[in-house]
Order: sequence, then structure tokens, then C-alpha cells
Amino acid sequence: MWAYVLLAIAIIVVIYVGSRFVIVPQASRVVIQRLGGYHTTWGVGIHFLVPFVDRVHRKVSIKEHVVDFPPQPVITKDNVTMQIDTVVFYQITDPKQFAYGVEQPLRAIENLTATTLRNIIGDLELDDSLTSRDLINDKMRIILDEATDPWGIKINRVEVKNIIPPKDIRDAMEKQMRAERERRQAILIAEGEKRSAILTAEGEKQSAILRAEAKKEAAIREAEGESEALLKVQEANAQAIRLIKDAGADEAFLKLEAFKTMVKVADGQSTKLIIPSDLQGLVGLASTFAETVKPDKK
Repeated sequence: MWAYVLLAIAIIVVIYVGSRFVIVPQASRVVIQRLGGYHTTWGVGIHFLVPFVDRVHRKVSIKEHVVDFPPQPVITKDNVTMQIDTVVFYQITDPKQFAYGVEQPLRAIENLTATTLRNIIGDLELDDSLTSRDLINDKMRIILDEATDPWGIKINRVEVKNIIPPKDIRDAMEKQMRAERERRQAILIAEGEKRSAILTAEGEKQSAILRAEAKKEAAIREAEGESEALLKVQEANAQAIRLIKDAGADEAFLKLEAFKTMVKVADGQSTKLIIPSDLQGLVGLASTFAETVKPDKK
């Protein structure tokens, strides 16, 4: 019988001793107390608790934590009450200070966030509060990080999630935004019409310039054609004179040719023909010659 009792005691002792081994996982820390006071902080690995002396005070995760706090009522500098909710990203850097620094650390961070937010928004007007999120985030992170440092907590980032003004303010802002959009639309339409008118005027200007250049080019070509034709005529006349001269024509022949030309000029255009004095003798001579060579009708 005593053997069973001893076996049972041995089994209980083994179970108890086995339960005193503690395995600490990755990204975790365990705060150990000995005889009621802080003893050490265990890291990753397997550890043994001295029976009846050591005990686990707190298991702490050193991962980054994200806490979304509910909306808090805040009052701006121009006495507008808004609802603002924030998101805080924090990490435990010292498990001992976190375990012994403050009671309910998460509750403490929430209250500290609310008071800090009220202080910052209280120095800003409504318009500045709505457009200065980065400034608010940076100020809150600096203040919270400094305040939570004795608690072994590092504030990595603070983000203002929503800013909810009163309903009448939201309605007024909506109307203002609508009016601003309509104003921008009107400006864009006016600029488009202006641009269209400018392009139309430029097109008409270019068209007029091209028409004028075309007329100018046609006139130049026509003048060049007339000049070239006149030059050809003069060259032909000069060539004819040169041929007559080379053929040895006398003065009487030249005057007779001039007379023929005058007759052609006056043909059908005038009833009078004025003959130069130097050609009158030639005309008389031509008449006499014609009578002399005329055959006798007898």
C-alpha cells in the first residue's frame, strides 16, 4: 500500500515540477517575481520556476499594438464642439516598467489621448482643425510618447481617424463646397469659350493671311508672265529687224514696211490716217509706180 502512496506522491511531484518549466515564445517576454518582488524578465526559450519561490507576474507581447479609441468630444478655439476619434500605434519596450509603471496601461493611454487631443484642438479654430491633421498627429505623438516613456511604452504613430463637426456646420460646409465647385465649373467653361474664341480668331487670321499671300503670288506670277511675253515679243521684233538688216534692205523698203504697219493699226479702228511727212513721198512714188505698171485697157 505504501508503495502506491509513494508512487502517487512521485507522480504528483513530477507533474508539479514539470509545470514549473515555462516556454517563452517569439516576440514575448515574461516578468518573474520572487518572494513578491521583481526578479527578472525572461526572453525566448525554456525557463524553470523555483517551486514556492518564483511566479509569473505578467506575460508581455512586444509586438506593435493598434488601438482604435472611440470618438471624443472636443471644443475648438472658436467654440465649435466636434467629435474626433483617434488610432494609436504603440509598442512595449520595457516589460518591467510596463508591469509596474501604471495600472491598466491601455486605459491610461486612452485617457491621456483624450486630454491631449482636447488641449491641441482648443488652440485651433474650426478651419485649422479640419486642415491640420498632420500637425495634430505629430503633436499628439510627441506628447504621448514623452508621457508613456516611464511606463515602458513607445508611441510609434498617432492618427486622427475622423473629425465630425456639428450637423449645421456640415450643412454649411456642403453648401460652400457646392458653390465652390459651381464657381470652378463656370471658370472652366469661360476659359474654354475664351480659348475657343482665340483659336477661331487665329484660324481666321491665318486664313486671311493665306488668301492674301495667294493673291500676291498670283499677281506676281501674272506680272512675270506678261513681262516674259513682252520680252519674247521684243526679242522677236529685234530678231526680225536683225534679219532685215542682214538681208540688206534699203531705206525705201523700211519706210514701206512702216507704212504697212500703220495701215494695219488703222484698219477698222479710225476714219483718218495721219501719214508722217517722210512717208508721203514714198506713198506718191508708190502710186506713180502703180500707174506706170498698170496694163493698158485699149
